[in-house]
Amino acid sequence: MNFNFDGFLKSFPEIAQALPITLQITLTSMLAGLLLGTILALLIRFKIPVLAQLAHVYISFFRGTPLLVQLFVLYYGLPQLFPVFSALQSVSAALIGLSLNMAAYLSESIRGALNAVDRGQMDACLSAGMSRLQGLYHVVLPQAARVAVPSLANSFVGLLKESSLVFALGVTEILAQAKQYASLTYCYMEAFLAVALVYWAITVLFGAAQRRLEARLNIPYQQGASA
Repeated sequence: MNFNFDGFLKSFPEIAQALPITLQITLTSMLAGLLLGTILALLIRFKIPVLAQLAHVYISFFRGTPLLVQLFVLYYGLPQLFPVFSALQSVSAALIGLSLNMAAYLSESIRGALNAVDRGQMDACLSAGMSRLQGLYHVVLPQAARVAVPSLANSFVGLLKESSLVFALGVTEILAQAKQYASLTYCYMEAFLAVALVYWAITVLFGAAQRRLEARLNIPYQQGASA
């Protein structure tokens, strides 16, 4: 066994150079996917004619096909059919592809959270003179957010790991950076172990932030129960 500990330590600064692009792709895709996923969930929840059916088809397609295939179709396939997409940069393609994919999964999490809120809540809002939009924004969504946090957090962790697939489009994120370092130094075990630890560290830190957020969201309910 020949483990190059010096090469292992030196791989971290190299990997760190690509950490901003990994975080940018993950956070941006999560936010965009959350926005689109919420829209899809609301279309289905309120059974908007035609749009609800289209939302079901969208979700079925993106959940039923591999993410890597979706990225390839977006980055390599679309420019072949539509030359206007030939100017699409690899990072932009990665952001769009991950966002569209995440929206399909997040919409199901959000829809489940919305269904967990008693429908009588909306009826009470309407009876109090609030519009449906006001009731949704001020009453339903805050309660649904509390229910959705664990599922959304799991989706974020999954997205962080799936962001490693974008190296196939030529995006130099932390896995691609580790591979480049390993190719130059022949420290393959060291570099890939280091990048695994970086992913792990991010998920541990995010897990701690998730627990704090859940505790914060639960405060009003704990106070109400003790009153």
